[in-house]
Amino acid sequence: MSEEVVPQQAGPVQPKGLLQQMEELMAALNADLSALDADFQSAGVSSTSMEETEAG
Repeated sequence: MSEEVVPQQAGPVQPKGLLQQMEELMAALNADLSALDADFQSAGVSSTSMEETEAG
């Protein structure tokens, strides 16, 4: 009655190396941070003022 559940992936299975996965994750994170920084800039909040707020 106990069956192993194997997660199904959409599309063809193409194994990626760990380095490639990390590079893709870092690129996505960098894009998200850039977008967040642009949102702060448009709101008039600079990254230096955020650092001063955290330090103080």
